[in-house]
Amino acid sequence: MANVIEATFDGKVLLPDEPIELEPNTRVRIVIEAVLPDGQEPPSVLDVALSLNLNGPPDWASNIDHYLYGDLGDDEADRSRDAK
Repeated sequence: MANVIEATFDGKVLLPDEPIELEPNTRVRIVIEAVLPDGQEPPSVLDVALSLNLNGPPDWASNIDHYLYGDLGDDEADRSRDAK
């Protein structure tokens, strides 16, 4: 049986927002997922990436092997990549 409930953490214990129908001493599994304030959406991966202000060469994506492995020959770059 799975129930989803919302609760508030007071710094010591979780306080359910509504009564829970469980017998005393019933073992449960709790999965914690923070609830955002009403109307607030989680940031997108793109927003997070943009907020990091990463700097890199404009050809970073097309030449990733060069930037990861340096000026290795094609065979040596393949062996190095396969070893990881």
